Amino acid sequence: MLTQKKIIIYAISGVFLLALLVWILRIVPLENKHQVVPAFVLGERVDYNRDIRPIVNNKCIACHGGVKKSGGFSLLFEEEALAVNESGERAIVPGNTRKSELLNRIRHHDPELRMPLESEPLSEEEIALFTNWINQGAAWDDHWAYKAPKEKEVPQTKGEWAITDIDRFVLDKLKEKGLQPNPLSDRYSLIRRLSLDLTGLPPELEKVQEFVGDTSENAYEKLVDHYLASAAYGERWAAMWMDLARYADSKGYEADRPRKIWKYRDWLIKAFNDNMPFDRFVTEQLAGDLLPDPTDEQYIATAFHRNTMNNDEGGTDNEEFRTSAVLDRVNTTWTVLQGTTMECVQCHSHPYDPIRHEDYYRSLAFFNQTADADIPSEAPVLIKFDSPEDQEKLEKIQSWVRNSSGDTKTKNEKYFTQLIRLGEPKIHPHYFEQMDKGIPVKGTATFKVDPLIYSLTKALPFAGEDRLMFKVRASDSGGKISFRLDSLQGREIGTWDVLSKTKTRTNEETMEEESYAVMEVVSIPIIPLQGKHDLYLVYEGVDEKELTCTFEWAMLHHSLPGKENPGYEEVEEAFYELYNSENEKETTLVMVSLPDRYKRETRLFEKGSWMVPGEKVTAGVPEIWNPFDDQYDRDRLGFSQWLFSPDNPLTARVMVNRIWEQLFGRGLVSSLEDFGSQGFAPTHPELLDWLALKFMHEMQWDIKKLLKECVMSASYRQSSHFREELKEADPLNEWLARGPRLRLSAEQVRDQALAVSGLLSDKMYGPSVMPEQPEGIWQVVYSGDQWKTSKGEDKHRRALYTFWRRTSPYPSVIAFDAPSREFCLPKRIETNTPLQALVTLNDPVYLEAALALARKVLDVSSGNERERLSLLYSMAVRKGISDEKLEDLVSLHQQSKVYFETQPEAVCQLIGEENEALAIYTVLANAVMNLDEFLMKS
Repeated sequence: MLTQKKIIIYAISGVFLLALLVWILRIVPLENKHQVVPAFVLGERVDYNRDIRPIVNNKCIACHGGVKKSGGFSLLFEEEALAVNESGERAIVPGNTRKSELLNRIRHHDPELRMPLESEPLSEEEIALFTNWINQGAAWDDHWAYKAPKEKEVPQTKGEWAITDIDRFVLDKLKEKGLQPNPLSDRYSLIRRLSLDLTGLPPELEKVQEFVGDTSENAYEKLVDHYLASAAYGERWAAMWMDLARYADSKGYEADRPRKIWKYRDWLIKAFNDNMPFDRFVTEQLAGDLLPDPTDEQYIATAFHRNTMNNDEGGTDNEEFRTSAVLDRVNTTWTVLQGTTMECVQCHSHPYDPIRHEDYYRSLAFFNQTADADIPSEAPVLIKFDSPEDQEKLEKIQSWVRNSSGDTKTKNEKYFTQLIRLGEPKIHPHYFEQMDKGIPVKGTATFKVDPLIYSLTKALPFAGEDRLMFKVRASDSGGKISFRLDSLQGREIGTWDVLSKTKTRTNEETMEEESYAVMEVVSIPIIPLQGKHDLYLVYEGVDEKELTCTFEWAMLHHSLPGKENPGYEEVEEAFYELYNSENEKETTLVMVSLPDRYKRETRLFEKGSWMVPGEKVTAGVPEIWNPFDDQYDRDRLGFSQWLFSPDNPLTARVMVNRIWEQLFGRGLVSSLEDFGSQGFAPTHPELLDWLALKFMHEMQWDIKKLLKECVMSASYRQSSHFREELKEADPLNEWLARGPRLRLSAEQVRDQALAVSGLLSDKMYGPSVMPEQPEGIWQVVYSGDQWKTSKGEDKHRRALYTFWRRTSPYPSVIAFDAPSREFCLPKRIETNTPLQALVTLNDPVYLEAALALARKVLDVSSGNERERLSLLYSMAVRKGISDEKLEDLVSLHQQSKVYFETQPEAVCQLIGEENEALAIYTVLANAVMNLDEFLMKS
């Protein structure tokens, strides 16, 4: 019989068992809350990056991330995800699924409350992953790319195919995927592939014969070393970097006027050929002007960030477009060197990666202290005086300064040389206000002063300078410009008696000579001052309204030393004559850092608008990366040093991946521009990190060693033959079961055609050239600039030397996917369009190349037609022809012969002379140069 005590015990036990059953079976509690509360965890541990982050990025982050924080909840940063949100609850409580509101909301039965809103609910599997992850402690983890690479052990994969350690990584992955690699490529295909990859040009016929006949064990390695040492190597890799540097010979925007920056291209070619270590290569481009005693070449390297666009259109705000240029420098730097989409952070925190809104402007602070501005002159430029007369004056000034400066001779010589050759720091027109009838008007390209208008610039920092230099055009003589401090009636620190400098020209309508005023550089003595003062420019001594002085810039500077010495006046005169010299000069846009007293304040832009500045920021980097501590100066040089810290997770990875993509057509991370959580995961993560660490430490950032490491591998040398079983298993060649098979780049398509025809010039360096292009393409507004076809060998130079106008790039390279270069392009997107065939079949350059190749074949071959056709094919493709293809060429030869016999006038129309055999072979050469195997690297 049950006693009352036993009944009570059984009842309590029943209640407990029922509660336990509810717990285990996840019975829905009252109040319609779908709460998942597992009592134990089944299966393997949940990995945040593998299992949780993809769900968050695809289904949660749009409302709960860098752009929006609905309900005050964000999943972008760990501390934000674990914080109390606007409801007063915590969405994620590590280890406690019952208190984690996130689980309630993703399982809620009401669509208006269930997350994600207005979207399909999460699957049961996804909900289970979240549940188990929270129950296991909600362990957060950084994205793989933001963790420094660690040493990887090379797989000990057995097999004769593997030649290098790269192959052991690749073979290990192939076996994991159940795949086998291809055998090594034939020697004809291999030498062509290698030559095109390392030099951008097809191999020399003699080199092909030599390599095919070389039976030595190191025959291939000797070939690799030969092409790495070729002068053409620098041109090929400079062409790749020019996309990243958005190199162009014009300024961009509507007017798109020409600019002289070709010396930067020359620097790139030399840097690659000299095998400049990658860390130095980048540092000189980012901060060459900040290195101790920078050379001309180091200044020229900084043109990397002067390739930004410049807007000459009237009425634009100079500060707006200066800011646009600085924003572009930030975006380009992070894209090229860190594979990071930093442009996403200009307006808000990154939508997918842990980069805060203020991190963008901390990066911008590194680039915001340079002297360049959005002005027509594009100053600062590095001047090289071409004329012996000007060079003699410069040397005379340098000698005077050395001999007159005592202990400060080095400092003074550097100061005055830079003052002449760089002319900074200038005060540009947009820093002046013109007060016309009490209304302030900002200067744009110039600012003016006349009897009714005065100009002022605020808070000008003085540092004891005793001269004021300015570039001015006066409409007439008479009166003076008075320079006053802090008010219109303030202390006068200097004056200039207005004098107009004039020239004469012929009036095209009347054919009579007339005089006109021109700009000249003037320097006046001023009272030395310290500290910041407003500077007023006031026209005095006349009442006529027509008198106007137009200023292009002003600059405070110290006078030459040695005033007390004989001959001072002569040297001083030479100093100012250099500023006004009309002799030819070579100029290159360069970066120059502002002196400390001219440094700008950097502020965050609210919602990315430069017109709504927010809180002040200092230079720095996102916290997710290696720390930017006191060992680095907070300038461009310090930033570059930080990039190459051994702890930086991305610099080496990104460059290794870029080199890999250039050779194999696809990076180990296929999204070259995005190593973030929305980019593609690496196909071979261990190989990527192994190569990155080797590039950093063992190779010491040596690019040629990295290239050699890659091209020596069997992975690179294997045949590109596409096996049927790869159609489903590896259609994109992600697992590297075959060699690369890719269409040549736009530059290589053109260069190869000229090379095999014998037309290609080997001339290197110098200004850009204008090869032949169809009429009517280059329509230039606001100027009389014309496309003038270059003469002689210049029209047959390599494609990277072609004049690049942003609004109208050379049409045949655009057809083959070259960019406009208005902005940095990390990777060209290859297309396959009929327009490309129309170019190679009809463009004047390709027809000229076909004619030249035909002439070569007819000149060197006296055999029968089949021998000539075989020679034609071999000269173009660098290997022997198959019987099937030879028969096709024989058939085309017969058809062409019949055509020209029935249409004799077509001979001269095609080749410009009466030579039927030459016309026939021109058609044949054109056909061969349009073959898939000619336009592809395989």
